Amino acid sequence: MGFRLPGIRKVISAANHASSKAVDAQKGYLAVYVGEKMKRFMIPVSYLNKPSFQDLLSKAEEEFGYDHPMGGLTIPCSEEIFHRITSCLDGQ
Repeated sequence: MGFRLPGIRKVISAANHASSKAVDAQKGYLAVYVGEKMKRFMIPVSYLNKPSFQDLLSKAEEEFGYDHPMGGLTIPCSEEIFHRITSCLDGQ
């Protein structure tokens, strides 16, 4: 059983391009910038397939499009919400 996510392919492509710019990014991780201070976090690329993270990606697409000048994905939420979501993903 499969499903299509038309926008996710562009985001993944943008994420791969952005993560290739980050010299200190480990293989399998990408940089995201979160919160008002644009704090940088390194997340596993496996998060890109999780529905709760895809919601964040959709919000990022709505707010920023596919242009992320910081060199990584910019996630439009507070650090607190980001930590809450990623801690749930870590437990899965």
